[in-house]
Amino acid sequence: MKRVHYFFIISILFLGCKKEVRTDYSIKGNAKDVYNGIRVYLNDTDIRGRIVPIDTAIVINETFVFEGKVKNPGILYLTANSINGRLPVFMENSEISIDINKENLNKSIITGSKSHDMFSGYLKDVQILQKDLLMLNNLYRKAQLNKDTLQMEKKSQELETKRKELKELPYNFMKNHPKSFVSLDLFQGELKMKDIDFERLSSIFDQFSPELKSSTKAMAIASELDKLKMDYEANKNLQIGAKAPAFSGPNPNGEMISLKEVVDKAKVTVIDFWAAWCGPCRKENPNVVRIYNKYHEQGLEIIGVSLDGQSRQKDPKAKWLEAIAQDNLTWNHISNLKYFNDPIAQLYNINAIPATYILDESGKIVAKNLRGPALEIKIKELIEN
Repeated sequence: MKRVHYFFIISILFLGCKKEVRTDYSIKGNAKDVYNGIRVYLNDTDIRGRIVPIDTAIVINETFVFEGKVKNPGILYLTANSINGRLPVFMENSEISIDINKENLNKSIITGSKSHDMFSGYLKDVQILQKDLLMLNNLYRKAQLNKDTLQMEKKSQELETKRKELKELPYNFMKNHPKSFVSLDLFQGELKMKDIDFERLSSIFDQFSPELKSSTKAMAIASELDKLKMDYEANKNLQIGAKAPAFSGPNPNGEMISLKEVVDKAKVTVIDFWAAWCGPCRKENPNVVRIYNKYHEQGLEIIGVSLDGQSRQKDPKAKWLEAIAQDNLTWNHISNLKYFNDPIAQLYNINAIPATYILDESGKIVAKNLRGPALEIKIKELIEN
């Protein structure tokens, strides 16, 4: 009988020592030198990025408090009247402290959320790479102004390396943190990107922990993945590695030009969807002209597919021809002058321009939507190989 009591007492002791898991959050804001009565807002965003109010607090004696619960950890945003910035807070059910920077909310200090610490570390890595990219881009532009082709090529390669690092950053994080809700938020962000790598993302999602995948947010993401899978299967002929769909269209003289006849004489082919009315397209054209002039003799061909023909253009063909002449675009050009209703644009699922498809000498898609230095690096790589 004494032995039974002994084990009972030991069990109670272990239960008493077990760490209590919080089921709610408490945000305590330290707002030094912020006036009484200033309102502080805690907001969420919906799938379209629109603000969804969660709660409001008022600064009293340089402090404010938010209390509540979150089903799953995730990003909420703090804003305040008369203070610049929007502070992302990776919320979880814990006691969180925020030291407000009254000049800029983004410089405020957050403690008490392990998820936020992890998220903050990731953001620092992103900011370092973005700073490097900005510096390299400035050096590239400087070399371009000085017509220093050697430096341009060198900085192009460095830029591409940094871009790849930045692109890999969320994937590496998600792979290394399969139990973290930060990974789930990064995954959701990747789903919104243009030209997502569906197969790779599906593989990452499969590696998430059972606990993470059973969350409400993960189940919603799984549903979105199912929809994307249908789109992916429907557009498999436009994925990297697929043979580019055949097409033909009228050139400025009304003669039909086919993709096949362009590919047959090329080592690398660029299908360039653009229009005279498209500002970003026109801005990129000098770069494309320079690349074409540099690599055309080595096997580069370009076929421009114009999406001119929008309703406000009185004479779309005249505008198209005028842009070709003004921008010195000496390669092949075709257009049905039907805006986004162009059958070639619909064949390639084009809903925004500029858009590019880069093909190898067999006509297979090897890259999509490259611009600036990245376009030249890929063309150079294909030409030399």
